[in-house]
Amino acid sequence: MTTNYHTYYIIFLISFALRLLISFVYGDHSLQNEWEILVRNLIEHNTLAMINFGDLYVPNLWMPPLYAYFLFLISIFFESLNNTYINTVLITQCLLSSITIIIFYEILKNFHNNNISLIGAIVFSFFPLNVYSAVQISSASIVIFLSMFFYYFLIKFTEDKKINYLILFSITAGLLILSRREFVLLFIITNLFLFFFIKVNLKKIFLILLLTSLVISPYIVRNYIAFNKIIIQAGFGYNVWKAYNPMAKVEGYLLPSGDLNRKISSVKQDKFYRINEDRLYLKQAIRYIQDEPIKYLKLYFLRLFSYYFIDFDSSQKNYYNFFHVAPNMLISIFFLFSLFRYNKKSIILNYFLFIFFTYLFLISSFAVLPRYKLYIIPIQILFSLNLLSKKN
Repeated sequence: MTTNYHTYYIIFLISFALRLLISFVYGDHSLQNEWEILVRNLIEHNTLAMINFGDLYVPNLWMPPLYAYFLFLISIFFESLNNTYINTVLITQCLLSSITIIIFYEILKNFHNNNISLIGAIVFSFFPLNVYSAVQISSASIVIFLSMFFYYFLIKFTEDKKINYLILFSITAGLLILSRREFVLLFIITNLFLFFFIKVNLKKIFLILLLTSLVISPYIVRNYIAFNKIIIQAGFGYNVWKAYNPMAKVEGYLLPSGDLNRKISSVKQDKFYRINEDRLYLKQAIRYIQDEPIKYLKLYFLRLFSYYFIDFDSSQKNYYNFFHVAPNMLISIFFLFSLFRYNKKSIILNYFLFIFFTYLFLISSFAVLPRYKLYIIPIQILFSLNLLSKKN
């Protein structure tokens, strides 16, 4: 099939123009919270750290590092984190988000005809949550950008198993591991899929693992030097506690109090502070779950419903905007109907379906923020497009 590059240019330009326009209205205007702390410490102290005790800057383990380094890389060209810097970050994210639409279009063409694939790309391009994520200081746009390349190279590798696709797939996987902590599980699932269903031999599986390890190795080495142990990330205990404490709702609850707060205040203020603090959070969360298992089981299913459909108790600004709620509800409904129409003999579609449910059940296990929905929307669109085609 011949490639119509004019279509790519039009998709890209429309996507980019839309995101630039939205950035003037809804875009962030400054670095805030953890991103500002991480970037300033990188600039001023050459250390990726969120907290410090005097001159001791505790190496960061809680936040996935890639987006912080992305922000830091752009800051190299500016004297301060001013409006020009922020605008450059947002323009770069708008560019990456627009490229994401092109890659998604290419993915769709593996399963649908050109016209239906074009519709899917346009839907994803204009999907409000996708547009909004590109103009916020958040790792969401970077994650979805890398995810589309990950899926694209995976499909290409399953088709002809060329070494260049294997290399690009592995590099992308490594970057995603440095972007989202749950991707470690998705990476394991994907390699099992390649081995058992695509029949990729152990030699190539080992090569994938090796190349991916090389990508993340600088961060692992940095952590080994700092903590004398091989570790990618910490913060699991805190993330569990956020979702499983008496004050938690769908979005979780962030501030410790009472006995837990006293225990945290007594943690030794050294380089292992975050690791020891995290253990306290995990122990407290387990205690809460053991004391009231039914309560937290109900909360889990509430998060599951909220993640898939809508959170009726969200505190997020503009969450209940029609242009946010309506598209999310529609794509969720269409996806359910599409499960009766997709080609169940397609191994790669079954893989995507499994990844979808992995995201659904895994993310629902923790505090759920609205932007997390973005990670499953491409898969929902991919399947929903089957409603426009003849039944397989």
